[in-house]
Amino acid sequence: MRVASEAITRDHREIEKYYDEVVSTTDKDHQTRYGNQFTWELARHSIAEELIVYPAFEKYLGQKGKDMAESDRKEHHQVCVSSTVKLFLKTFQNMKAEDPNYVPQLKDLMSNLSHHIKDEENDDLPSLEKVLSDPDNAGISESLAKNFGRCKAFVPSRSHPSAGENPPFESVMGLLTAPIDHLGDLFRKFPNEVISPNPSKK
Repeated sequence: MRVASEAITRDHREIEKYYDEVVSTTDKDHQTRYGNQFTWELARHSIAEELIVYPAFEKYLGQKGKDMAESDRKEHHQVCVSSTVKLFLKTFQNMKAEDPNYVPQLKDLMSNLSHHIKDEENDDLPSLEKVLSDPDNAGISESLAKNFGRCKAFVPSRSHPSAGENPPFESVMGLLTAPIDHLGDLFRKFPNEVISPNPSKK
């Protein structure tokens, strides 16, 4: 069974893979499909982290965990002084591959997201796994990984910056917006070989 850090790191590699697929070609159909897949994965991953992983930081790592969770939440929401990750993603998800700013927008987003991923993998997740490796915490990391995966099935698959940063509020907003996002996914183009909850074979 996968532990929490493995589940999150696997998502990070998927996000990076979809990014590479978009920026490594000029084929607009390919960019559209993988751009949608990138959005689908990052939106769900970010919310699941905020609802499942960051509370675990706070619960098991004390004040250090609270500081880590707060820092990570800010990185999800703040990419640069004038914008946020979710706003960057919202802008990108509404662009067409034919737009000359499509790839530059994605590159800007990924440039900042890479810093967040590096911090999580080098500092935050190892700190959590160290505490959860204690015999008193047996099975908790595996449970977090399972809940993380389950959570992703129910949250929105698009960016909704107006949902706010607080997990309880975002949970309620997510339950309201997720069905609309998932219905919309039926009409979006996705890579043919990628299995999503709502794949499109257009």
